[in-house]
Amino acid sequence: MLHITQLTKTFGGKTAVDNVTLEIDRPMMIGIIGRSGAGKSTLLRMLNRLTDSTSGDIRVDGQDVTHLRGKAKRHWQSQCAMIFQQFNLVPRMDVVSNVLHGTLNRHSTLTTMFNLYPNSDIKRAIDILDRLGIAEHAPKRAEALSGGQQQRVAIARALMQDPKIILADEPIASLDPMNAQVVMDSLRRIHDEDGRMVIANLHTLDTARRYCDRVIGMLAGRVVFDGRPDQLTTGVARDIYGADASFSEATTSTQIETITRAEDLIRQAEATL
Repeated sequence: MLHITQLTKTFGGKTAVDNVTLEIDRPMMIGIIGRSGAGKSTLLRMLNRLTDSTSGDIRVDGQDVTHLRGKAKRHWQSQCAMIFQQFNLVPRMDVVSNVLHGTLNRHSTLTTMFNLYPNSDIKRAIDILDRLGIAEHAPKRAEALSGGQQQRVAIARALMQDPKIILADEPIASLDPMNAQVVMDSLRRIHDEDGRMVIANLHTLDTARRYCDRVIGMLAGRVVFDGRPDQLTTGVARDIYGADASFSEATTSTQIETITRAEDLIRQAEATL
């Protein structure tokens, strides 16, 4: 389904993703692990086309998505939903409206500005929230919810797009252990029940081992491990993180991740205008 060939991204003199080649021939739940700055977030952003690659290509079901522009690019992004660490919800907007933003690609600007969504879309949004165990929060402002609940709203928004692929960029890094488990359980269930491909950047080895069918380890922009969770030994982990790394410690944002976070907020503001 997904073929990545010699994908590279440079920012000035820094190579964030370096000649990555991967083949994923069926829907799986895949975890990407590595130290902060290893290129995990940049790789996902290139898949979603939030960031353009410097070289290489991405093909999905035989289609080259690397150079899509305009309407074709927006359609691809609707098929490749993105979930962010910081949720990227509209805080003062009610939960169900945030979920309905997953249909922006299918509706006019007027519909979006005045929340004139079809009843069928509203019902579907509530059904998705119910599936994730938070339907009772539909009329509340997003900012009134806990972090774990907000992340499930973000997952619901992604599902509203009805995507082929769900990309999750550190979806549990800012959550407490209980909420992290609920979010990861939700992503795993979506993969199992819907047959969707889920690719998640993760910050702990235990999470990758518990939830993923396949684990990809990155170091300095390169793939240094690609295998089953049971092959992820302590020795392999030290090769990925370094001998002095604390494997259970959440990664911190790099300078590039800070810049791209600002870009996401700009795009989100533009989408609501």
